[in-house]
Amino acid sequence: MKKLTFILALSFVVITGTSYAYLHQVPISDNENISMYVPGDDPADAKFPEGAKIYKEKCVACHQLTGLGVPNAFPPLKGSDYLLTDKKRAVKQVLNGSNEEMIVNGAKYNIPMPFQVNTHEDAVHVINYVLNAWGNDGGTITVEEVKDIKIVRP
Repeated sequence: MKKLTFILALSFVVITGTSYAYLHQVPISDNENISMYVPGDDPADAKFPEGAKIYKEKCVACHQLTGLGVPNAFPPLKGSDYLLTDKKRAVKQVLNGSNEEMIVNGAKYNIPMPFQVNTHEDAVHVINYVLNAWGNDGGTITVEEVKDIKIVRP
């Protein structure tokens, strides 16, 4: 019983702290120029609200609020050469997951990515958000461009 109480208390602290930090974010700046956007201040949140919502629900645990990922574990999405090179591949990975090794900005990542969404529309929403968040200038992709991607579930 003590172990369960401890786990519940720890979970409460983590959730409360994360929520407080999320609600009280400020842009990280260099003099007067914003060098990095974080959710809440990023123009992509307003431009792609459906994608921002999906990202915060599904992707943030691995790729973080800043899109910088976790070194040696989860790749960055901010400034990612891998992401920005192939938008359609990004949609496919969000729909079907990926077990392939990825080289992102020169670093190798081997941890499998499970699928994140169930529809082409949701995949396009979240990828369009990611392509334009944190200062990325990746353009957009349409459902029409990815409708041929087959959704595969194990």
